[in-house]
Amino acid sequence: MIEDLSARINEQRQRLDEAAKFLHIEDKRSELGKLEETFTEPDFWNDQQRASSLSKEAAGLRSDVGSYDAARELLGDLDVGNELALAEDDEDLYAEAAANLADLGSRIDQLELSSWFTGQFDSGDAIVNINPGQGGLEAQDWTDMLYRMYLRYVQRKGWKVEELDAPSAEVIGIDHATFIVSGHNAYGMLSAEIGVHRLVRISPTDVKQRRQTTFAGVEVLPVLPEDIEVEIKDGDLRIDVFRSSGPGGQSVNTTDSAVRITHLPTNTVVTCQNEKSQIQNKESAMKILKSRLYELEQAKREAELESLRGPKVEAAWGNQIRNYVLYPYQQVKDTRTGIETGDVDSVLKEGDLDQFIIAFLKQKAMLAKA
Repeated sequence: MIEDLSARINEQRQRLDEAAKFLHIEDKRSELGKLEETFTEPDFWNDQQRASSLSKEAAGLRSDVGSYDAARELLGDLDVGNELALAEDDEDLYAEAAANLADLGSRIDQLELSSWFTGQFDSGDAIVNINPGQGGLEAQDWTDMLYRMYLRYVQRKGWKVEELDAPSAEVIGIDHATFIVSGHNAYGMLSAEIGVHRLVRISPTDVKQRRQTTFAGVEVLPVLPEDIEVEIKDGDLRIDVFRSSGPGGQSVNTTDSAVRITHLPTNTVVTCQNEKSQIQNKESAMKILKSRLYELEQAKREAELESLRGPKVEAAWGNQIRNYVLYPYQQVKDTRTGIETGDVDSVLKEGDLDQFIIAFLKQKAMLAKA
């Protein structure tokens, strides 16, 4: 017997209407129209920095508006498909309508997710830093594993990544990793990963094959828009140039192109070595330094770090946001939401992180509304 899907379709219609309100779709449509008019101005591309910034803003607006319009169109098709299936008692039409209903639900899920990003920088790009914590050499290997996990996640999302610094450690793993992720809502999504990540496994370096617990810390900063001013005096900087070890820590780049910038008043140190030239490395390092100094200034003004990077804690026992257990059983569990999976390979090797990220962001949004 053909099921009438009208009630379920109406539930999705209500969800879509609510998402449109939270996302201010009509305001974004109007704003996008104005930006597109600006693009036709004869001298628009003369200012490349401004043009790039406005183009990225338009891409974000176009993504939200386009996703909403596509969902609205699918909703209309669903109404017609459901009516036809009922009128003709057609199993094939019903199966098509049911599949479209599931597709609509997934689309609205993504729209609701976008509606949770209300922070100033949530829709923009992100700078990710991964540093080893307690665990010695094992922590450096764990840092490398996390680095590869996030690169796979970025690939799954269709975002772009700019790898800046990931020098190999002397024995195993990497000393740290720094990279920039570019994509719509990249900072909003990846900010859910801020904190300490704990790994439990059989040590690959221990001849006695004993269980080892190691830690690594993940920091996520927003890439600041060009109109955000951060005062950096030349006299406050010490810039050191050294020989780059090349991408991934391999000795393929033998020029003195790597750059280390130290902001003397705050003792903030940023390094970059994965770009092709010293100039490019310096530009990338300054971008990261700007974001870090902005964060420090925000923390100073507001007496809190949570607004951008979350509370600063030691990468050690008791502070972890997520546990990755490979032995004596296999499980990845988020300590904040309780979300867990036994498929550790899908997480570590395939970057399947949305189940944890979305659950955390939903919990955060619900708490904000309470």
